[in-house]
This record gives sequence, C-alpha cells and structure tokens, in this order.
Amino acid sequence: MKEIHILVLCTHNSARSVLAEAMLNHWARRLGKDVKAHSAGSAPSGRINPFALEALHRAGIQTDGYRSKSWDEFSIEGAPALSAVITVCDSAAAEQCPVFFGSTGGTPAKVHWGYPDPSNAEGGDEARRRAFELTRQAIGYRMLQLLQLPLDSMDQAELQRALADIAAG
Repeated sequence: MKEIHILVLCTHNSARSVLAEAMLNHWARRLGKDVKAHSAGSAPSGRINPFALEALHRAGIQTDGYRSKSWDEFSIEGAPALSAVITVCDSAAAEQCPVFFGSTGGTPAKVHWGYPDPSNAEGGDEARRRAFELTRQAIGYRMLQLLQLPLDSMDQAELQRALADIAAG
C-alpha cells in the first residue's frame, strides 16, 4: 500500500493547519493508516501559536518536528505526491494556490474546511485556550472521518466528492 499524503493550508501556518496536521498524523498512527499529513501557508509566520501547541500537548499529542513553513516546499521537485489539499482558514480558501502534483500525476483533490481563528477569541488567555481546544476537537473529528475513507482505492473524483461530503457535514 502506498502512503497517502494530505496537505493542510492556512495563510500563516501557525494554528489551524498545524492542529490539522498533528491531529491527522496522530489518528493515522493510532488507527494504523498509511497516511501522512503536512501543513503549510502562503505567508507563514515562522512560528506555531503557543496555544495550538498547548492544546495538542494537553491532548497527549506529540509536536516535535512541526514548524511553520511555506507552501512552496510542496510544489518543488522531490515534494511528496499529494492526494488532497485542504484549506482550513477563510483567507487561504480565497488564495490562488500554486500547482501541487497529485499521487496520480494530476492535481490533488481540493476542499475547504473552514474554522474560525481561535486566536481571535475574546476574553483573555483562558478564552483562547478554550477556543483552541474546541478547534482541535472539531478538526480531529473531521480527520477521523477522512481516515474512515478507503483512501488507497479512491480515484481523485471519488476523493473530491467524499471530502466535499465531509465538509457539508
């Protein structure tokens, strides 16, 4: 079975996309799925939001090796062949993405799974912690749905429909 690569995009690659990357990798390992998540941004901040790291640590999820990076890393020779690209913040959904190459040599399935920015939660640090935790849980739920798909046997059109169905909830 070939490894399935999923790229999660958000403009700054500091919170939601990193939560998604970590949650998908965590659940894939736990479920024995040959799926590898990556995250990136169009204008990476260069740092991961400490509340995102805290939410992941509190859930027992390892964060070593995660970093804020540019989506350019996934459009160069030698980059993993992507099965799907998922945008998780509203500004990333509207951006023109570079050309990513899919596992079949074509373009990967693309979908937008938007989440409000938890770093904008009002009410201080405790409110932000709650917002990050709720976002982590919501993203984790969709990642579990993704991992229930027969990813290794789906063609791009089938994967595109399945991802849209998950988005429609």
